[in-house]
Amino acid sequence: MDTDRIEKKTLLHAPLNKVWRALSDSTEFGTWFGVKFDGPFAPGAVMRGVIVPTTVDAEVANAQKAYEGKAFEIVIEHMEPERLFSFRWHPGAVEPDIDYSAEPTTLVTFELEEVADGVLLTVTESGFDRIPLARRAKAFSSNDQGWSTQVRLVAEYLARAQ
Repeated sequence: MDTDRIEKKTLLHAPLNKVWRALSDSTEFGTWFGVKFDGPFAPGAVMRGVIVPTTVDAEVANAQKAYEGKAFEIVIEHMEPERLFSFRWHPGAVEPDIDYSAEPTTLVTFELEEVADGVLLTVTESGFDRIPLARRAKAFSSNDQGWSTQVRLVAEYLARAQ
């Protein structure tokens, strides 16, 4: 089993331009993901925001309530229109009394491939082997489950937007 990398794939039944917008527009991303950012995504940008419940799924929104208002930060790495979007973050950084800033980050990549039935989205998060041992297994497990939920949420978001 790979302990450094999580990968999730899903087929999205939406036009490529709509999928790209759902990922690369900070407001749309925040709607399905469950975060309100302070501005637009751009390569190199440090994005700050707060966790807010998703509007896509009531059960997931209820689970996110425990973290509502929690500060959230990502650093945008790459944006290749309609192909790739990536950012870095501190996985599982939810404890209020811990300063995660000195820890290594993981890289989250969204890759898009146009296929006959829509768009194949591959979400990869890598770099867990560099996370401090005391947090590594929990961060990996939590994000493995989290990305399963998030690929479902983006699919539901896009289905509603059609």
